[in-house]
Amino acid sequence: MRAACFVGNRRFEVVDRSMTVPGSGQVDVDVAYAGICGTDLHAFHGAWDGQIALPAVLGHEMSGTVAATGEGVPGWAEGDRVTVNPLDWCGACAACNAGHTHICHDLRVMGYAFPGAMQSRVTVPARSLVRLPDGIDLELAALVEPTAVAVHDIRRAGLLPGERVLVVGGGPIGVLIALVARAQGADVVLVELSEERRRLAASLGLRVLDPALEDVVTFVGDWTESAGVPVAFEVSGSPGGVETAVQALAVRGRLIVVAIHGARPPVDLYRVFQRELTVIGARVYDQPAFDEAVRLLSAGEIPARSLISSVVPLDDVASAFESLEQGHGMKILLDCSDRRPRHA
Repeated sequence: MRAACFVGNRRFEVVDRSMTVPGSGQVDVDVAYAGICGTDLHAFHGAWDGQIALPAVLGHEMSGTVAATGEGVPGWAEGDRVTVNPLDWCGACAACNAGHTHICHDLRVMGYAFPGAMQSRVTVPARSLVRLPDGIDLELAALVEPTAVAVHDIRRAGLLPGERVLVVGGGPIGVLIALVARAQGADVVLVELSEERRRLAASLGLRVLDPALEDVVTFVGDWTESAGVPVAFEVSGSPGGVETAVQALAVRGRLIVVAIHGARPPVDLYRVFQRELTVIGARVYDQPAFDEAVRLLSAGEIPARSLISSVVPLDDVASAFESLEQGHGMKILLDCSDRRPRHA
């Protein structure tokens, strides 16, 4: 089997490894595709230095087929098409006891705390497997995990049909939030600086603003007759994005904080007080959101396939990261099927 090992300092080494044998309660999955996530880019940039053990196999967005099962794993057979919920929780902390295993105090995430999907075969806990219906192919199924993020974000917002929604940040998660919100009957405007990403979002029928050319808060005032929007998602990870989202909200509006901010951004708490705003955190997803993501993609209710910019062989992992880092592409998938380098 082959694995793309991140060795630090923006470098990968694609190596051959011995085939794994699943233990009790575990399953080996032949990985078909692995997606590169924004948090993987953070690792590439060194943001997780000291938090992940190197060399590390990244990747928590994936699809594949069951290759082998360990003892005590009923209901799964070789060849079953699956994706994986990459969260592993302790089951004993206060969050887990309250039923919120996805925000376990000791949450472990595939690709960071244990080996991820950027390899031809990966061993995972059997409880993490999610069966794929016939209506979804393995390439599209690699988008289940980011779609689950969007579903969870929408549910955390308590979004109602017909509500006006501002999404600040048009990367993969921002676009998916906009698409899921639209599918639920919301009126959505997406804000994004990148021309390439704006063009893609517009091709999906989304209304898109360039904040470099148009004042977003002024636009929202005109759009809502000065009332403001009831819901704003902050997905940009920038202080300016937080400010825009807060200022655009209506009285008793809901700010949904989705992005991971590298530094603590300033928040206009007077505005929060003045308009009785609600600030809501939205981290990863619970299992119902993950299952709903499978259903949405399988049923074709959101045009998520258009987010896949390219599919490249595992050996091109470094150039794929560099391309995304330079702002080219939306979602790049790695073809992890076990084969020799295509450039040999």
